[in-house]
Amino acid sequence: MENKDHSALQVGGLAQIPSRPVGISGYGAYIPRYRLPGTEISRVWLGEPTPGPVKEKAVAGLDEDVITMSIEAARNALARSGIDPQALRAVWVGSESHPYSVKPSGTIVAEAIGASEHIQAGDWEFACKAGTEAVAAAVSLVGSHMADYALAIGMDTAQAKPGDVLEYTASSGGAAFVIGPAEEALATIDAHYSFVTDTPDFWRRADQIYPEHGQRFTGEPAYFHHITSAAQTLMEQMQLTAADFKYAIFHQPNVKFPQRVGKILGFTPEQIKDGLLSPVIGNTYAGSALVGLTAVLDLAEPGDRILLTSYGSGAGSDAFVFTVQEALPRRRGMAPSTQTYIDRRTEIDYAIYARMRGKIAMK
Repeated sequence: MENKDHSALQVGGLAQIPSRPVGISGYGAYIPRYRLPGTEISRVWLGEPTPGPVKEKAVAGLDEDVITMSIEAARNALARSGIDPQALRAVWVGSESHPYSVKPSGTIVAEAIGASEHIQAGDWEFACKAGTEAVAAAVSLVGSHMADYALAIGMDTAQAKPGDVLEYTASSGGAAFVIGPAEEALATIDAHYSFVTDTPDFWRRADQIYPEHGQRFTGEPAYFHHITSAAQTLMEQMQLTAADFKYAIFHQPNVKFPQRVGKILGFTPEQIKDGLLSPVIGNTYAGSALVGLTAVLDLAEPGDRILLTSYGSGAGSDAFVFTVQEALPRRRGMAPSTQTYIDRRTEIDYAIYARMRGKIAMK
């Protein structure tokens, strides 16, 4: 693959390139085993099992939440990295469904994985891009020489009002990434760029049980505008085009949106298909694009270049350029693949789903 000269990028430019080269030292996914078919949702709310926007979605069990799933993904990431958890200097969890309103998820995850007490830990929020916000912060921490390793997680047990269109896709799961020095990385993080505006397409007040969404307003002025702005700006700054990438991954609220935005940006269906997991697990919100990245890393070869662009309602996008390194094929077998979690499935009906996700108010 042709190497582009990025020397023209100026300090203070739109693309953010850390002074110390960094990369992904380890990665791991976690997807719960329970699956609710879209036809089961339509059977209950429409009276007949008609096809929905996705085949099925992943559902967290009674004993699972953002914290427990983050611990599993983090352990997978640490296994692939080969580092001692004590070497971590930050554990950050991005989510919009933290189990506590006042108590961080990050501290529990840090202690459960054996991290040091001399560490930064906390939670990030920005709807579905909370996970990539945590990754960007980890890149900055390691890239500024303030730490050698940081752990960034995107995980959710997504909420949706019963019978709402979001219920077909709002699912559970996510991914974790150990960010470390580039010289030992499985994939380098060459640059990233963020684009944000105050676009109220999706929201939930503190006292609301379920989120509200702006219907068709969530498309053109929100999802498509932010993803294309972030991705195009980063590619222009890096002097890259769609043809320079082997893979492209976009936030996946459904099946059609990432396919359409990929076409707008000049990517082929072949470039996006391996990271498109929404048809079989739904939208894992803060973990959506990041789970797609783990699936691609399970397949990618040294030299492959990857574009990832997240989207968070409210609204904003984070875009990243990765380049796969020689160490990846040797280390990815150290933890379960993302496809292993997808294949490990137990189908449930709507009643079990309602019980697991607390859809029936008992008090």
